[in-house]
Amino acid sequence: MSAAMRIAREEWRLLRRNRVAVIGLALLLVLAVVATFTAWDSRRTAVEERAAHQTQVDREFEAQPDRHPHRMVHYGHFVFRPLNLLAAFDPGIDAYTGHTLFLEGHRQNSANFGDVRQSSLLLRFGQLTPAFVLQVLAPLLLVFVGHATLAREREAGTLRVLLAQGVTPGQIALGKAFALSGTALLMLVPAFVALGWIGIEAPGLAVSALALAAGYAVWLLVWALGIVAASAFFKRGRDALLTLLAAWAIGVVFLPRVAAEIAAAADALPTRFETDIAVARDLAALGDSHNPDDPYFAEFRKKTLKAHGVSRIEDLPVNYKGLVGMEGERLTAGLFARYADEAFERQHAQLRRVDDFALLSPVIALRRLSMAASGTDQHSYRHFVESAERHRYRLVQDLNRMQAEKLSFAGDRSSRDNRIGRAHWHGVADFHHEPLAPSRLLRNAAPAALVLLAWLAALAGLLALAVRHLGRATR
Repeated sequence: MSAAMRIAREEWRLLRRNRVAVIGLALLLVLAVVATFTAWDSRRTAVEERAAHQTQVDREFEAQPDRHPHRMVHYGHFVFRPLNLLAAFDPGIDAYTGHTLFLEGHRQNSANFGDVRQSSLLLRFGQLTPAFVLQVLAPLLLVFVGHATLAREREAGTLRVLLAQGVTPGQIALGKAFALSGTALLMLVPAFVALGWIGIEAPGLAVSALALAAGYAVWLLVWALGIVAASAFFKRGRDALLTLLAAWAIGVVFLPRVAAEIAAAADALPTRFETDIAVARDLAALGDSHNPDDPYFAEFRKKTLKAHGVSRIEDLPVNYKGLVGMEGERLTAGLFARYADEAFERQHAQLRRVDDFALLSPVIALRRLSMAASGTDQHSYRHFVESAERHRYRLVQDLNRMQAEKLSFAGDRSSRDNRIGRAHWHGVADFHHEPLAPSRLLRNAAPAALVLLAWLAALAGLLALAVRHLGRATR
């Protein structure tokens, strides 16, 4: 057995004899298990509730009586964002963005019913999930367990004895790093079990689950190397502990929140009121489909009559009102898409500013990787919103087309003949959302993964410098 492994084995033996460390590790494992089951149950409940609500609104839409199609356009429909299995591990921004969209004609609504808006402020400080336990609490326990791993040898005078016996500083540091990394690996067991089960239950998510496991392993390894390096630099364990606690408080708690505030101030989003005013102004400039004298739609009427070779809208083979509804929706949908793209691009600019702080705080990179691989980040949310908007557009245009093809122009103005049968509503509002492919999720997570690996390389270099310092300090 190599000297490094003998030192690691001795370190594990000391750890088993340390009641505080054992109790702390046991509590963390229990908390991780509880967080896993709690998050799983929360996700299962959310999925069942959303599925039940989706079934209910689908049934209510199809149960509408004989109506005018344009009334169904304004009746609207609800869609609910689905959650994959990995959302139980890291729910990401789901609690903040909302999960319900109301689809209606002439409007593009934002998602509603975010859990943060309906719950206590405590939810803003972090949900009890496996991701939260590993991102915030596991590094803190590693700090308490390993801060004195080398400083203790120096204070007790055993470091000189080890060096006198021919053990090199590198072997000592490597053995300590092995021991602390083994402790970190033990902390990951509940998460590995949960991710493994998800990979088996949903094979399509297996690669994403593996990426999550690797990302969190690198995250704790970064802390293990940093803690051993700090313990090598400081002569007293107390100094190493204070420094590492400051690093945890600043890097894990303080910087992520400050980064978000700075990004929000630098690329401020317009308020909902400001956006509504701007959209209303641009809608007025597009033209009013309800005004027969509107210049745009007057020209549209001329083109339509010319295309069909008739001189009156009453002679058109289709209902002109339905055509006007389709054209109006096409114009407004393009405007809504432009505003939505601008809003999302500004949000992505904010995220890029936050990502810059990952060079100072690796937890920012870890969170980006974790949410991206779990399908609960901004990219996945935007994919859902855009998918729902495409569905809204198809739904409204299908109803407008029914008005154009199923109702005559003369009958459309009659209070008795301006309805079509309820059978036409069946299936038209069904929403099927396809989440981002695993390959796309991994591409979104790749930049954050590279930052984490860069941190790992940097801490490995810092540990190498600490080994040199350790050798010179004992001469």
